[in-house]
Amino acid sequence: MRALFTTHSDFSDITPTQYDVAYAWIREAGLLDKVNSGVPVNCQVFDSAMVHSDVPWFRDADLLVRRPDELPEDALCAAEALGLSPEEAYAQVGAVWGKVDTEERSRIGSAGELALLELLSESAEGRVEHVAAWSDGYGYDIFVDAYQHSAHLEVKTTLRVGRLTIYISRNEYETMLRDPAWELVAVRLTPELKLKGVAAVPREWIADHVPSDRTIRGRWQSCRLDIPPEVPVPGIPSIASILVESAPEVLRGVSER
Repeated sequence: MRALFTTHSDFSDITPTQYDVAYAWIREAGLLDKVNSGVPVNCQVFDSAMVHSDVPWFRDADLLVRRPDELPEDALCAAEALGLSPEEAYAQVGAVWGKVDTEERSRIGSAGELALLELLSESAEGRVEHVAAWSDGYGYDIFVDAYQHSAHLEVKTTLRVGRLTIYISRNEYETMLRDPAWELVAVRLTPELKLKGVAAVPREWIADHVPSDRTIRGRWQSCRLDIPPEVPVPGIPSIASILVESAPEVLRGVSER
């Protein structure tokens, strides 16, 4: 099985320790589980190196690497060692970053919704429901209802400080346009997934920055928005009037330090 991950080069000059370290990395990266994959071995190894080596630039590869000639030196060296051209390496970086980003957004997004749901359940008068738990068709995630006041909160979550990138669906956007109770809430979590900050993104800003359908034959279904730090408004304005007296400052617009 080990021979499946060798190349045509002769590695007889490496030490047993070097061999064992390399084999341990291959095993930990999950490559031994992919021996029957149709993906070329050199592409598998390159992808795993990007994901498992904690290279600092990979997390922001979507912004830092937009062309093959923008690949960092470590990626180019790895590509050359594996027989990949810069163009092939660039394609692999884009593919693996997209997969990792999607999985990470799902994990962090779920954690953000649950953290905010718990806090609202303790801090807001009335009924709080996690409607996204049973349907994604509402166009928002959390429903808050108190007396004659309602709020429909679409939650977007980040772990980053100073960078807020969100993805909004067509359904979420069109719900915003027709529903005056809709509000987009950005939640910031710590790396341990603890709620750290809450802010609302004004709907006017969203409306000004989503794409426009140019013809009836072309229609966007999802878009990405990079929101400048000065745009979000601390707290959740739509529920300010129904917060209990003991509600934490983070919901009132004061983040913990």
